Amino acid sequence: MTKPLYKKIIDDLLQAIESGQLQEHAQLPTEKELSQTYQVSRITSKRALTELENQGLIYRIQGKGSYVQTRKPQKKNVARILFLIPFVNDLSLGNFNEGLAPITSEHHYEVIMSSTEFLINKQAADIMADFDGMIYYAHNTEDFLDTLFELSIQQFPVIILDKKIHDLPYPTVQSDNFSGGEMATTYLASLGHQRIAYIFGESSLPQSVRQRYLGYIHATKEQHLSFHTALSDKQAILGEQTVNYLLENAITGVVCENDLVAIALMNQIKRANIAIPSQLSVVGFDNIQAASLIDPALTTIAQDFKGMGKLAGEMLIKWIEQQIVPTDQQVPVNQIIRHSTKEI
Repeated sequence: MTKPLYKKIIDDLLQAIESGQLQEHAQLPTEKELSQTYQVSRITSKRALTELENQGLIYRIQGKGSYVQTRKPQKKNVARILFLIPFVNDLSLGNFNEGLAPITSEHHYEVIMSSTEFLINKQAADIMADFDGMIYYAHNTEDFLDTLFELSIQQFPVIILDKKIHDLPYPTVQSDNFSGGEMATTYLASLGHQRIAYIFGESSLPQSVRQRYLGYIHATKEQHLSFHTALSDKQAILGEQTVNYLLENAITGVVCENDLVAIALMNQIKRANIAIPSQLSVVGFDNIQAASLIDPALTTIAQDFKGMGKLAGEMLIKWIEQQIVPTDQQVPVNQIIRHSTKEI
């Protein structure tokens, strides 16, 4: 739908104000000048200026014109923390808030939870004006680097969840993914599995997945297993070729990069008439809700999302209130044994 002409004028003037092209108390073009510039009626240009005045962004002096209003910084009535995660309703993300909420409530902080898209139209100054600190789930370590970097320059407290952003000085709270990959592989080896594969969800390897994979590799060496999945094994990426990859390599156990990959693989395996766990044992990672509901129920490595949320909250509030910058923290994982694995 075409934007109304008066809205176009408003947007252009707002951009000029926010960019500093029109500074405080600078005079705006007159109704007549705006009418000529945008080829609109005086009524349209007057409406644009009136709306800006109603929003408190400009003031008008009778007989002289319109001017940019002084911006008054908004005062926060309560202490607030911004908690950003990639997708608020993503089932693969645990309930960090279960651990965070009691801590923030105890210290009288209000938590505003939103998706990371919140940062798209926000500048560092906006975040600092409205919040005392931020917890940021790093779905991708390259996202919003400019805003996060500017916040770091201003020494604004931010705790990063899940991944370390090495370009920034912010502390990270993350699961011990390396130990998780090692734990899953060692468990399968204890059941007698000698040929254990690692199945990836896609070709790109997030930091957490790399750590899980390296834990898997370490365990295969520690257990003296003759086979391991190499990064160059493209057939180990979940897809049409995966079943053939498992059959060709006589695989009896698999470690999947997460539960969603494990569940998708189990469905694929069933369609190929391969029995789980009698012919193939499967281990996932994350312990999402669906892991206990699939048939057979999925053995998995559980992240302590509640503990991570609690720890992130404690670290952030200590930083805000005591100006003590915390250090990186790893939270232990634990194994949940269900029915997708068995001894051979």
